[in-house]
Amino acid sequence: MVAKIVESNNTYFFAILYDRYVEIIFNKCLSFAKSKEEAEDLTHDIFILLFAKLRTFKGESKFSTWLYALVYNHCVNYVQRVVKKKNEKFVDVEDVNTIKHPILDETIFKLNAELLKKALQKLKPEDRMILLMKYQDDMTVKGIMESLNLGASAVKMRLNRAKGRLMDSYKGL
Repeated sequence: MVAKIVESNNTYFFAILYDRYVEIIFNKCLSFAKSKEEAEDLTHDIFILLFAKLRTFKGESKFSTWLYALVYNHCVNYVQRVVKKKNEKFVDVEDVNTIKHPILDETIFKLNAELLKKALQKLKPEDRMILLMKYQDDMTVKGIMESLNLGASAVKMRLNRAKGRLMDSYKGL
């Protein structure tokens, strides 16, 4: 499908691609946006970006993996721009010693869903992104590695740190 779109620039084929992925992309955007309208705008922007960047897809990974990376990067950049406009500063605490014990998935699964959603919204976009990739999208470490172009240890470390920050955020509610 992607090759047909790139080769012919036919909007009919792009419409098929749009229909196939619009709901998935909208739901991802909704997890970053503060409103349905904001998520719709992000989704629209992503499809414009997708049409412009479709030629850069090399087929080295699954199209959906490549697309998810595009969506997540766009959403993270959007959130960072919004935060910057509000002059909010994030304190970046990347000390390896901040999390002494890995947080088990079972611990997260037992949390109250509404409070968990609020705690997620308080996280930095990068933390939220990697947690959503793992738990909402059921991506494996390998899938996250491909999407974010990171090594396995970096993905595991970022997941662990993000889980620690999530638990801190959750406890603070």
